[in-house]
Amino acid sequence: MTQPTRVTFLGLNFAPETTGIAPYTSAAARHLVQAGHSVHAVTGFPHYPQWRRDPAFPGWRASSEDAGVAVTRVTHWVPNPPRGLKRLISEITFGLHQTATTWRGPAITVFVTPALFSSAMCMARSRAFSRSKRVVWVQDLYSQGMSETDEGGGLAVRIAAAVERWTLRSADAVVAIHPAMADRMVQDLGVERSRITVIPNWSHITVAETDREETRRRLGWSESDYVVLHAGNMGKKQGLSNVVAAAQVAEAANSPVKFVMLGDGAEREHLQASAAGCGNIEFVDPLPDEEFTATLQAADALLINELPGVREMAVPSKLTSYFATRRPVIAATDPEGIVASIMNAAGAGPVVRSGDPEGLVQAAEMLRDDPEMTTRAAEGGFRYFEERLSADGAFAAWDTVIASLDAR
Repeated sequence: MTQPTRVTFLGLNFAPETTGIAPYTSAAARHLVQAGHSVHAVTGFPHYPQWRRDPAFPGWRASSEDAGVAVTRVTHWVPNPPRGLKRLISEITFGLHQTATTWRGPAITVFVTPALFSSAMCMARSRAFSRSKRVVWVQDLYSQGMSETDEGGGLAVRIAAAVERWTLRSADAVVAIHPAMADRMVQDLGVERSRITVIPNWSHITVAETDREETRRRLGWSESDYVVLHAGNMGKKQGLSNVVAAAQVAEAANSPVKFVMLGDGAEREHLQASAAGCGNIEFVDPLPDEEFTATLQAADALLINELPGVREMAVPSKLTSYFATRRPVIAATDPEGIVASIMNAAGAGPVVRSGDPEGLVQAAEMLRDDPEMTTRAAEGGFRYFEERLSADGAFAAWDTVIASLDAR
């Protein structure tokens, strides 16, 4: 049993946001409460993935409780689209409000990045005024992401790398979500391997038996449609113009492959405009958890799509949910990247090169025409989920990290 201690989470995203980083931060904080710790989260107001502040959460500051977690929300500017200088200003405004907020004297502080620059500001405050042990939980490698998505010039990437290097090396412990991410921290950012713990993100959805035919009827999907569904954020790093192009290829070939884009994000309006008039693609607004899971299960295949050049900056959180639903997955990604390595290890479905709309349609048609391949892929992904992506395993690893720091 871990000794009870005071833990503060500092991160931009928290429940009730249902996609991205928020479900993991929220679940880890709730688990630590159940383990007997006193947990405080200093976070932003809900705004993701649509990058518009939720009007149900007004004001400059708010306090509440979430399953025993004391939650303090501070305001920040929400840019749309969240790119370049706008993203930096947003993080700085959030960091200023975080550093001006009482953290309730934590014994252990968990910095969730991104947002990198607000985390760095809070790290500076912690080092100057606190004896707290510090953990940086890295969901995306910020400088790697800027490089892979061509966000900013070489100077901007070097500045981000310097800030990221200082932030990670200032921590007593670092948590990475994939071994390749840990390798990159060691090689490019000079983080000591002994201070890094790899804790993969887990599936945060509850899967139950659903009536697939009824769900498909409700959504207007016909029996002849072969539905390939992409769920989650529609941002730059997803490179979803490739999916629009694939839908146009499918329509021109009179293919039954239909792409469904479920969710929201900074690129959604642009994607809808570019897809106007195409009958092989549709957009669905974000859904409550139960409907979301049923919709994933009703699809014929689930889609991961990444911008060409994206390889190691992050592990898409949707992948864990996809595997849990026992559906085959198609990944349009770099064949040497993190997503491809997970897909190949799981045997969860075909991997095609990112930015290849014709290849994406061909992969979908291959699954449609090969029921045995479909079954193998669905079972492979589910087996990987059961063996490597359980919440229990992740929480046990977090217990070990907290106990180790508390013992120092």
